[in-house]
Amino acid sequence: MKIYRLQKKQNLPITVDTAWAFLSNPNNLKTITPDYMGFHILSGADRPMFAGQIIQYIVTPVLGIKTKWVTEITHSIDNHYFVDEQRFGPYALWHHKHFIKEIEGGVEMEDIIDYKVPFGILGQLVHPILVKPKLDEIFNYRTKKLEELFGTYTT
Repeated sequence: MKIYRLQKKQNLPITVDTAWAFLSNPNNLKTITPDYMGFHILSGADRPMFAGQIIQYIVTPVLGIKTKWVTEITHSIDNHYFVDEQRFGPYALWHHKHFIKEIEGGVEMEDIIDYKVPFGILGQLVHPILVKPKLDEIFNYRTKKLEELFGTYTT
């Protein structure tokens, strides 16, 4: 069983409160997800984030195939971090940690995603040519979009 890790850091010239208010609101996921993903929340985004929250989405990750994705917020400490875990969806495992830390002149946001692709050895063969590049593309889009919304960090 191969488990992959994607780790991204980004600094933004905003306060921890601003970062938390934006990132902890599931409705903002659509803003930082590429349009071609067809991201649509079905349920669960009607309250502020809390541990135990179930959020259901529809996404279209590849080839126009719509996929239902259900995640649970398993841990949440306001202004510090939250964890979402897939309960149903395209991955065999999805465990996504979001950290927010105050730094001089802004915040450092760190994402650590541990994931496993489905379909055993076939999934592992497809990972470097389809899954990893797609995840990199999605998180690079997110980085760019957050800079458009909040500005570029400089020290």
